[in-house]
Amino acid sequence: MNRLLIILLISLFLQPINAVKGENVAQGVKTIVIDAGHGGRFPGARYGGYSEKNINLQVALKLGALIEKNMPDIKVIYTRSVEKQFSSDLRTDLQTRADIANNANGDLFISIHANAHPKNTGVRGTETLIMGESKLETSVNEAILFANNKEEFLDMSDEKTAAIVRAHIQNLQFTYGEYSEAMAQLVQKHYTKLGLNNRGVKKQPLRVLYATDMPSILTEIGFMSNSAELKYITSTKGQNEIAQALFGAVKDYVAYVRKTLFVDSDSSATEGIVEPKSVTVAPQAEKQPAPVLKKEPSKAKTTEPKSKPAVKSSAVRYTVQIMASRGAVSLSDSRFGSYKGKVREVRADGVFSYKYCIGDYADKAAAQSAVKGIRKSFPQAFVIAVKDGRVVNK
Repeated sequence: MNRLLIILLISLFLQPINAVKGENVAQGVKTIVIDAGHGGRFPGARYGGYSEKNINLQVALKLGALIEKNMPDIKVIYTRSVEKQFSSDLRTDLQTRADIANNANGDLFISIHANAHPKNTGVRGTETLIMGESKLETSVNEAILFANNKEEFLDMSDEKTAAIVRAHIQNLQFTYGEYSEAMAQLVQKHYTKLGLNNRGVKKQPLRVLYATDMPSILTEIGFMSNSAELKYITSTKGQNEIAQALFGAVKDYVAYVRKTLFVDSDSSATEGIVEPKSVTVAPQAEKQPAPVLKKEPSKAKTTEPKSKPAVKSSAVRYTVQIMASRGAVSLSDSRFGSYKGKVREVRADGVFSYKYCIGDYADKAAAQSAVKGIRKSFPQAFVIAVKDGRVVNK
């Protein structure tokens, strides 16, 4: 009982601290870390004479090259740009990838993988994972996700680990969790435009996503166990198209961050910044990684804005968030497009305490149904829970 109480107190303590960490989003997207999953003696899935680690690397390098060429103000960091591993054990290898991203002060982390189903070769499609947990998706991953790589998941059967991880997941709403989801939705949107089967955005307790202190996604570009998809993702044409889809999502995400987070401030002071030319970093394998599950709080302090709930309600309801800001935005702002006049303001803790939303639904299913249409105008839109005019974790 005392241990759980301590964990709860740590969780409450980290909420205002994590709000400060959300400032990396407020600075825009200056550094993108691209992680080619697996490597060395951790090949990932293997089918038809191909290893996942090589496919991941080829797509990662193509994506990085597109960003470097077309967005020279953004620095690209690769966790690996060659065939290599970082440690003799997978857990330390994953932590090292996160350490590279954190040490680079990354603003966005993209981990590229290929999927496989050990029993059903008919399963196909793309999906993008973000840090989180749900009973449905936890059971699904037992049958499908990372069938050959169980160590990539945090052990949620361990009481202490599960309590710490769930506290971290709850704290994500105060920092960059919603931006991870926005990026994931954009990735899936571009996969769909490419004609690939969309398996959606899923929440999973993955080690590498847990350990990165920035908006982070892990994207599955297709199933190696499906002969048609294996042929596609190993072809030059397929890899180029997938890299282009990911690049399209990156461009949309950068625009989304700039549009939604600088609306209340002088954006000219930040949007005109030009960073040094993109560089690649291939850290040495002998680098000593930080301990797994390491989450050290910052000493920075923040002053939260006073809260004024916009909507009164006695029960939890659901709405669709399309924008977040550090300050108030006019509900008639032209950026709301055809939804101008239909948008409402909801408040939350953290740096970006003003949330702008569409719709009011009694149950989550109704909101999830509505979000499909809203994403035609706002691809990054997602469902949030609200009570008494404030965002709640549910």
